[in-house]
Amino acid sequence: MDVTSCWGSHTITGAFAAAALRIDCGREGFARARTFTRETLRGWSLDHCGDDAAVVVTELAANAARHALPLASGDADLWLGLALDAAHLVLTVSDPCDGLPLPRSRAGSDLAEGGRGLCIVEALAEEWGWTPRPPAGKTVWAKLPARPPH
Repeated sequence: MDVTSCWGSHTITGAFAAAALRIDCGREGFARARTFTRETLRGWSLDHCGDDAAVVVTELAANAARHALPLASGDADLWLGLALDAAHLVLTVSDPCDGLPLPRSRAGSDLAEGGRGLCIVEALAEEWGWTPRPPAGKTVWAKLPARPPH
């Protein structure tokens, strides 16, 4: 199937697969997002990406729930997107807030309970970033290699 789709700032052209899930905030919602990610990747024969993808999805969703949803008005949703092209798996979390996702300084306290999420994403992903989602909101994305390591 030849399809062109835009996920975050990435246009994926050619044969690919995609899946999406509305994320409920809280432990059960994040656990469901991890399970959905692992099961989807298993269906795409990408079991080798499961651990890193589950960590990235959890960090992106937790970051959005903590920083974006409290600023949103009305019923706000988080959406998880998974997209696959020939070389990469793109993981996205969309939220209703325009605020920029910025990693905290690595010089912070080693004893702090939070603030490492985007640093973890940065360490696991080939690249990551965000794209505005008009009229309001953004999509934060991370790109992982789809091929198994040698």
